[in-house]
Amino acid sequence: MTDNSIAEFLHNRRSVLAAKLVEPGPDAKTLNAIIGIGLRVPDHSRCGPWRIQVIGKEGQAKLGELYATLFDKENDDASESQIEYWRERPQVAPVLLAITCHPNQDKIHKIPLWEQVLSGGALCQNILNGAHAFGFAAQWLTEWPAYHADVRKFLGHEPETEVYGFIFIGTASEAPKERKRIGADEVVSVWPA
Repeated sequence: MTDNSIAEFLHNRRSVLAAKLVEPGPDAKTLNAIIGIGLRVPDHSRCGPWRIQVIGKEGQAKLGELYATLFDKENDDASESQIEYWRERPQVAPVLLAITCHPNQDKIHKIPLWEQVLSGGALCQNILNGAHAFGFAAQWLTEWPAYHADVRKFLGHEPETEVYGFIFIGTASEAPKERKRIGADEVVSVWPA
């Protein structure tokens, strides 16, 4: 495509399914560097409208128990395999991050909520890029736990806290397959025409 290695890197970045992420994951120093890359996003007026939680293996297991309990309680026809799937879900990758939205209320009159939310989406994307830059793979997911009040509470958040999602990081057990993507011709227009 190009001889520009950064453009080539960005063009080829691909999420890897969380279930296909294995050890090794980034060590603490590398994870801090990945998060540092994540933080290099547009953040008008330095709002910092996001928080990042690193959920270690013990926390992942506890979160999995909560997922399993909630899924069983809220799904009358839940099978044992489905319950077990949700028990294991937060534990499938070496590293799990929870990214939450914390709008800067002191600056909301100047920096609207929408701008602050967009900054959080950029943070998540940059973390994916950072993981890829260090030779790891990652996936950013929401799924039902991101919207569940009991999960937010369990992680220590207020009821109104929104979860951008969970980012799973590890080493790809197999190369991801390319998928059909929306092309520029489908979404780009010139104005005035």
